[in-house]
Amino acid sequence: MAPIQNGLANGSSVNGPDAMAKDTGRFSDIPSAVDIPASTFDSEVEISLQELPDDPTELCTLLDNEKAAKNFWVIIALAYAKQKQIDHAIEILTRGLASLAHGATKERLSLLGWICWLYLIKSRQAPRVAPEGQLHSEAKTKEFYLQAATATLNEASRLNPAFPPLFLARGVLSILRASLQPPSKPLRPGTVDTSERVESLQQAIKCFDESAKAFGGRNIMAILGRARASYMLGRYAEALEGYQEALVKMPSMRDPDPRIGIGCCLWQLDFKDQAKVAWNRALSLNPDSKAANILLAAYYLHDSSRHSTSDPEFSSLYKTAMTQYTQKAFKLDKEYPMTCATFGSYFLLRKHFPTVEALARKAIELTDVNAIASDGWYLLARKEHTEGDPERALEYYNRSDQARGGADKGYPPAKFGAVQMLVRRKDFDGAKFRLEKIIQQTKNPEAMALLGSLYADEVFAAANSKEDKSAEAKKAISLLESVRTSWKADKKKLTPDESVLLYLARLYETSAPDKSMQCLNQVEEMQLAQIPDDEKPDNVEGEQAMTDILRERLSPQLLNNIGCFLYQADKIEQARTMLQTALNACVQAQEREDASDTDAYVTTISYNLARTYEAAGMLDEAKKVYEGLLERHSDYVEANARLTYISLRQDPSGEGAKKMTKLYETEASNMEVRALYGWYLNKTKRRVANLAEDHEQRHYKHTLQGYDKHDRYALTGMGNLYLLTGRDMRRDCEQEKEKRHKIYEKAVEFFDKALQLDPKNAYAAQGIAIALVDDRKDYSTAVQIFSKVRDTLRDSTVYLNLGHVFAELRQFTKSIENYEISLSKDRARDAQILACLGRVWFLKGKQEQNLTAMKTALEYAERARSAAPDQIHLEFNIAFVQNEIALLAISLPEAQKSSEDVEEAMNGLTAAIEAFDKIASSKNPPYPRSSLESRATMGRNTIRNQLQRTLQSQKEYEEKNAAKLQQARELRDAELKRREEEKRKAEEAEKERKRQIAEERQVMIEEAERLTAIRIDEERAREAAEYTTDSETGERYKRQQKKSKGGKRKKKADAEKKRQDSEPQRSGSSSDEGGERTTVPRKRRRLERRGNAKANKYKSTEIVVDSDSDAEAAAEVNGDKASSPPAARNDEDQDEDDLVQRRRKKANLRIEDDEDEDEEPKAATPAGDDDNDDLFDEKSPAAGDEADKDVDMKAAEVEEE
Repeated sequence: MAPIQNGLANGSSVNGPDAMAKDTGRFSDIPSAVDIPASTFDSEVEISLQELPDDPTELCTLLDNEKAAKNFWVIIALAYAKQKQIDHAIEILTRGLASLAHGATKERLSLLGWICWLYLIKSRQAPRVAPEGQLHSEAKTKEFYLQAATATLNEASRLNPAFPPLFLARGVLSILRASLQPPSKPLRPGTVDTSERVESLQQAIKCFDESAKAFGGRNIMAILGRARASYMLGRYAEALEGYQEALVKMPSMRDPDPRIGIGCCLWQLDFKDQAKVAWNRALSLNPDSKAANILLAAYYLHDSSRHSTSDPEFSSLYKTAMTQYTQKAFKLDKEYPMTCATFGSYFLLRKHFPTVEALARKAIELTDVNAIASDGWYLLARKEHTEGDPERALEYYNRSDQARGGADKGYPPAKFGAVQMLVRRKDFDGAKFRLEKIIQQTKNPEAMALLGSLYADEVFAAANSKEDKSAEAKKAISLLESVRTSWKADKKKLTPDESVLLYLARLYETSAPDKSMQCLNQVEEMQLAQIPDDEKPDNVEGEQAMTDILRERLSPQLLNNIGCFLYQADKIEQARTMLQTALNACVQAQEREDASDTDAYVTTISYNLARTYEAAGMLDEAKKVYEGLLERHSDYVEANARLTYISLRQDPSGEGAKKMTKLYETEASNMEVRALYGWYLNKTKRRVANLAEDHEQRHYKHTLQGYDKHDRYALTGMGNLYLLTGRDMRRDCEQEKEKRHKIYEKAVEFFDKALQLDPKNAYAAQGIAIALVDDRKDYSTAVQIFSKVRDTLRDSTVYLNLGHVFAELRQFTKSIENYEISLSKDRARDAQILACLGRVWFLKGKQEQNLTAMKTALEYAERARSAAPDQIHLEFNIAFVQNEIALLAISLPEAQKSSEDVEEAMNGLTAAIEAFDKIASSKNPPYPRSSLESRATMGRNTIRNQLQRTLQSQKEYEEKNAAKLQQARELRDAELKRREEEKRKAEEAEKERKRQIAEERQVMIEEAERLTAIRIDEERAREAAEYTTDSETGERYKRQQKKSKGGKRKKKADAEKKRQDSEPQRSGSSSDEGGERTTVPRKRRRLERRGNAKANKYKSTEIVVDSDSDAEAAAEVNGDKASSPPAARNDEDQDEDDLVQRRRKKANLRIEDDEDEDEEPKAATPAGDDDNDDLFDEKSPAAGDEADKDVDMKAAEVEEE
C-alpha cells in the first residue's frame, strides 16, 4: 500500500487549497506505466497501467520469466484493482506468490497481506445473502470472501505472526465478520455480554491497538478501525474521541473521512445538528462523497418527520433530502446500500414496486451494516403489505426486526408492521402481546393507539353480552388518552388522529358523556381546519356565522352524534340546530357525489330531529317528520311507534287507542312495539284484585314465554306489577305479612334477572330499592341505590322515590327538594307529587310546630285537588290540614302567632267541618263515616270554642304587647336622639380643638420665620465684620488676628476660662426661655487628618482671640442660638451641625503637648503667627506624619472628655 502521510510540514496549510489540491484518493499513487527490467537485455519493458489486457496471463508470464521483483507484481495487481478488476488483481498476486515461493519471507508476507486486503474488498462488494434463484453453495457471498481472507491471513501468520501489517488486516477482518453476526440480545443488569459479535469486536479493538503500538501511534487506519469497532459496540463517546484523534493527526484525510464518523457518533449521542455540521464539512471538502450526501439526506428526512405532511416545511425538507442529496449520492454510486434503502422508501410512496424491490435487494445484499439490511427487509415488507400479501409481509417484517436484534431491541416500525399483519390475520391475542412489549420498550403513540383500538373493539363486540369488559375499557381509555396527551408535546409535533378521538368518544359514551362530547368537538375543529380557504364563503360576518356555514361541509355522522349528545344533555334547542345542519351536510355530500349512503344518513338524522321536536313540545312538527319518513320507508317501525305514542299522549282513548291496536296487530313480534303496548296497558287498565287477571301481567308473561325470555322491559314490568300487588296486600297478621313478603321476593327476582341481562338497567335497580323500602324498611340502602340511579336516569320517578325515602327518614328538607325536582320534570300538575309535597310540609310543620309550614302544606293540598278535582281523598287532605292548623293555632304561644292566623284557622276549620260532612255523606268515602262525622262534631263543638277563646286572648295579648312596643319604641327614639346630640357636641368640640391647634401651629411658624430672618441678618453682620475690602485692588479678604502675648500655657488657661464662662451664659439663656435647662446633645465627628478635612464655610468661631470684646461677641452669638425656640432650631439643623463641627475643630487645634514644644516646633507654631494660617488654608503643605499623629491623638483625648 502507499505510505500514509502522518504529519504536515511547517508552514503547510491544513484545509487550504494546497492540501485539497493534492490527490489523496485510493490508488492515487499508481503510475500510468511501469518499466520492467529485462533479464537478457540491458533494456526495460514498458507496460501501460491504464490500458491493461483483459487476461492478465501474459503479464504474469512476463513477470515470472523476467524474475520481476515483488513491487512490480504489486503495482500491476493494484492497477487492476484500481479499474475494479479485483479478481485479476488477486490472480496476479497469487501467481506472484508462487513465483516468489523461495524468496524472502518478508516479500511473501507482503504479498499475502495484499491478497488478504483484496479479499476484504471483495467481501464488502459481495452480496450479504445468496441472490434469489442461485444456490447458496454456488453463491460467493461476503462469508465466502471472509473465509478466503481468513485462510490467507492464517498462512501469513504461520510465516510471521508478529508481522505489523497483519494486525490491521486482522482487525478489519474481525469488524467485517462482526457485521455479519446478529446483534446481541438484551441482557439482565450486571451480566457481561459474551455473544460472538461482541467477542469479534473486542478482538478487532485488540488488533488495532497492537497495530497502533507497532507503528508508534502513527497508524491512522488503526485509530479509525478502533473507533469503528467502538461505534459498533455502542460506545459512541469513545468512538467520537477516536475519530477526533484521527482528524487531528491527519486533517487532510478525505477517504475515509473521519468527519463522517464524527457526525455518526454525534447523531447517536443526539447531537443531530452538530452531526449535520460535520457532514457538511466533509461534503465541502469532497463534493463527491457519497457517504456525506446520503447522511445529510437522512438528516433532512428526520427533520421532515417532525412536521405534518400538510405543513409546507415538510415539503421543503423532503424535497431537499431527495433531490439535493439522495439523488446525487445515487448518481455517484448506484450500488451504495444506504442510498438504495433511502431511495427505495421514495419509490415506495410513489408505488413503483419493481424499483422498490430491486433497491431493497441491493441494500440487503451489499451492506455490511445490520441496520441497513433491516431497512431493506422493511421496504420489502411494506411492498408486500401494500400489495396484499400478509404472509410474506409478516416474514419480511420479522427479518427486518431480527436484523436489528429482535426481541426487546429490534426495529419498532417492523414490529408494528408485524402486529398489523397479525391483526389482518385475526390473531388479536398475538397482536396485543407484541404491542404490550413494544410499549414497554418505548411509549410509541402508534403502538398505543393500535393497542387501545384493539381493546376498544373488544369492548364494543361484548356490548350485548353478559361478559364484563370493564378492565379492557379502562386499558383502552388509558392508552388512547396517553396518545391524546402526546399530541400536546411541542418536541414531537404529532398530528392528532381522528380515529383515536372517535374511539374515545364511543368509550366515554355511557360512563362520561361530557368527555365524549369533548372528543367529538375536537374532531369537528380538526375537520373545520382542514377545509381549504378557497372553499370558504366570502362576506360572512362573525366567526360563529362562518362556523355554522362550514359545518355543512363536515361529516353528517359526526354532526348527528354531536346532536345526540346535546339531546342527552337536555340541550334540546342546540341539538335541533345541529341535526338540521347534519341534514344540510347530507344534501351537500350528495351534491359532491359522495359514495356514502346518503339516504340512510337522512333517514336516521330525520328521526333524531323528530325526537328533538317531541322533547321541545313541538308535536305537530314531529308528526310531520315521522309521516315523511313513513312515506319513504313504510316499514320504519320506530317512526310508526313514535307516531302512535304521540297520538296516545294527545288522545289516549280515541285516535291513540286505534293506532296502538293497529300497530300491535301488524308488528306484534317487534319487541319495541310490545314494550309500547305494555306501557299502554299500564296507563289504561283497571285495577283488579287478582294479579292473574291483570291484562298487563298477561301481556308480559306472553312476551317472556313466546317471544324473548330475556326481554328486559317485560321483566322490569313484571317486577313493577308484583311491587304494586305487594303494596296493596293486607298485613294484619303474620300469615298475611309472610304472603306479602313472598310477593316482594318475587318482584326482586324479576328485577335481579333484568339486572343480570343489563347491569345498567336503572329501572330494575330502582325497583329493588322500592322493595327494600316497602318490605324491609331498609331506607339507608335504598337511598344509596336511588342516588346511583339518579346519576344515570333522568326521570321524575327517581326523585319522587328519593322524596319518599327521605320523608320516612324524617329528613324533610331533602324530601321537599327531591319532590320539587320531580315536579319540575314535565309533571307540574301531577296530583300525586303535589299531595306528597303537602304531606311532607305537614309533617315538617307538625314536628317544628311551624304555622307557616302548615300553611304551605295546605297550599300544596289545594293544588293537588285542583289538578284532580274528582279525587275525593284529596278533598279530605285539605280538610285534615285545616283541622290540624286550627289545633296548632290553639296550642302555639301568643308570641308565635297573630290574631290574623287564628282568624284564618277559624275560617279553615269551618271549611273543614263542611268538607268532613260532605265526604261522610258521599257514596264511597275514603275513611269510615263515623270517623269523619266525629271529626266534624269535634270541630264544631270543641275546637271552634277553643279557637274563639284563643282569639280573644290573642287580641288582648296583642293590645298589651302593642302598648309595650309603643313605650319601648318611644324610649328607643329618645335614646337615639340623646346619642345623636352627644355625637354632635363631640364633633363640634373636636372641630374647635383642631382649629386652636392650627392657630398655634401658624403662630409657631411665623415665630420661626422671624427668628430665621434675625439669624440671617446676624450672620451677614458677622461676615461683614470678619472681611474687609482692599483699597487698592477692591478685593475682599479676611481680617488678620492679633498675635497673642504669653506662652502656650497661658493660651491654654485662657481658653479653659472662656469655655467655663460660656457655659453659664448658655444655660442661663436657655432657662430664661423655657423655664428648664435643655441639654443639647453634643455632636461628634469622625477624626481626620488636616490634609483630608473639608474647609468650613464659616471660620469665625475657630479664630483664637484675646480681646474681651471678641469673646463677648462670640458668646452673644452662641447665646442667641441656644435661646431660639425648638421650631426655629429644627429649621437650622444644618447650620448647627456646621457650628458644632467648627467648635470641635477649634478644640482639636488648640490642644498641644508642652513637652513637644522644643522637639517639634512646626506643630507648636501659634495659629496667628503667620499671614497664611495652615490650619484654615486647604492649600497649605501638610505637616510631618508624627506631628499629625500627635495632634490626632490629642484631639481624640478631648473628644473623650
